[in-house]
Amino acid sequence: MTPKISVCGLYKYYGRRGARTLALQHVDLDIAPGEFVTLVGASGCGKSTLLRTIAGLEEYEDGTIRCNDKDVDGPGPDRAMVFQSYSLYPWLTVSANIRFCRRLAHQRAQTSSEIEIASGRADALIDLMGLRHVADAYPAELSGGMQQRVAIARALMSRPDVLLMDEPFGALDAQTREVMHDLIRHVYQLEKTTVVFVTHDVEEAIYLGQRVVVMAPHPGRIDSVLEVPFGAERDQDLKLAPEFLQLKRQILQRIRETSGVRTDLEQLEKLTRTASAERNAS
Repeated sequence: MTPKISVCGLYKYYGRRGARTLALQHVDLDIAPGEFVTLVGASGCGKSTLLRTIAGLEEYEDGTIRCNDKDVDGPGPDRAMVFQSYSLYPWLTVSANIRFCRRLAHQRAQTSSEIEIASGRADALIDLMGLRHVADAYPAELSGGMQQRVAIARALMSRPDVLLMDEPFGALDAQTREVMHDLIRHVYQLEKTTVVFVTHDVEEAIYLGQRVVVMAPHPGRIDSVLEVPFGAERDQDLKLAPEFLQLKRQILQRIRETSGVRTDLEQLEKLTRTASAERNAS
């Protein structure tokens, strides 16, 4: 099967010549059509950079990125992005925000049937996201969870092949996050869209994904890729299952090891023992 997304030998730098920082080093990753892949890792490991590069929002120095068997050289309608900040237009209602991408498409001539289909698509997404009762409200009148529902609906409006999500639930409280987890899984199963999802939350990564990609920092690179051994039907009780907790511990251990946290803790313990010995000696 031809991958939906193929990243091969990717290198990405930040900064000017002579003072450049290697952000991504030889990243190889294939994502199948309709797959839900999550990216986790310590801060600075390049998760968001990789996602933005796949989106065409960041340039890269070496390697290749292909989507739908075509080179990625900039943003495209086949890829939609959902950010942690809701990025809604404050002067537009919920309904108008969701329909905004269709307004851009209307710059070309459209048949009445195309317009009718687009309107039906918007109405279906409003209902799917549970936004009917706030369809005429403005973003400032909505909670964070509701605003993110609008952002996701807007991203799905154009029927993208790939949905790229950069910590979209990071600013939400724990209860709202759980609701959004179940909602995005439901939407994913209905839309059959390929999803790449960046998160700091290992529990979130396992619950949502079919595979979890663990990235390591300094420079950013892929450390390991783990299969999630759970089926499509999931509920919140899964997070308490022994298999779920074992996988969570395994991923957290890899993140600690690759980020140097264990070394830092060992050094702290050594300094503490030295200070204690000096106090006892005095």
